[in-house]
Amino acid sequence: MKNIAIIGSGSWGVALGIHLASIGNNVKIWSFMEEERDIINNEKKCKFLPNVVLPENISCSTNFEEVIKDVDFILHVTPSKFTRSTFVQYKKYVGNTPIIICGKGFEKETLETLDEVIFDELPEAKVGVLSGPSHAEEVSVAVPTALVVASKHQSILKNVQETFSSDKMRIYTSNDVKGVELGGALKNIIAFCAGVAAGIGLGDNSFAALITRGLKELVRLGVELGGKEETFYGLSGLGDLIVTCLSEHSRNRKAGFLIGQGKSLEETKQEVGMVIESIDNIEVAHELAKLHNIEMPIVETVYKVLYENLNPQEAVKNLMNRDKKME
Repeated sequence: MKNIAIIGSGSWGVALGIHLASIGNNVKIWSFMEEERDIINNEKKCKFLPNVVLPENISCSTNFEEVIKDVDFILHVTPSKFTRSTFVQYKKYVGNTPIIICGKGFEKETLETLDEVIFDELPEAKVGVLSGPSHAEEVSVAVPTALVVASKHQSILKNVQETFSSDKMRIYTSNDVKGVELGGALKNIIAFCAGVAAGIGLGDNSFAALITRGLKELVRLGVELGGKEETFYGLSGLGDLIVTCLSEHSRNRKAGFLIGQGKSLEETKQEVGMVIESIDNIEVAHELAKLHNIEMPIVETVYKVLYENLNPQEAVKNLMNRDKKME
């Protein structure tokens, strides 16, 4: 049995808490909203997972010190845009406690990955990254799931693997922190594109082409930024790409679908109702591709759809009419 802190009371943080509590661990969740704290503590519910009853060994608090005190590790599960602002509030309580990053994305203002954000604020931090094909809606009801944890610290790999593993969750380990993190961040962009494709009525042939060529772009940029190529063909790259592009649970795919159907960006954000990581990630990947001179035609095209008013149907034509080349 472990004592575990989860920073963030959204669907993914609560789903991880449900899994860990259901196999015997004590889980303390931090929320920035008193309303969410009270629902978790008093009703044993999560407003983002309305059909699930939380185990009794999950509690919630709005006090960082109370949540982090005497825990074996911390799961950081906030949207990427709030990673730094949240971490600076609790870093003084961390000490030697390992921090496992469970979000997927970049810091838009600095173009940094989330581990880089943590190290900016606490250079001596012990960090791991948990990623892979996983929807909160399914993890919360114990659908068998496989994830990968990456860290430079073997003790973190062993600790997370042993703590999370059950007949409902299988954990693999990796030393490629950058690759695992980038796979999870970049796949959201292709999922958004898959949603656009669905919104304008494209078919299976188009989805297969998008996923395959999207993976190629993901690998190009990911390797340039320090990931190992083979990592992107594993759970955090290809695995996460498949589940996010094809699933009805994906908010990134849903956002793309709404854009494909003609909704504005603001209308899309309002209808999805939760943070859409892909929208910020598209801007970051577009900028990184330019900085590193990496060819990413799908990313460039969806950037134009979002920010330069390119019609999605015209975007497809532009991609299909690019210069002919070998695969």
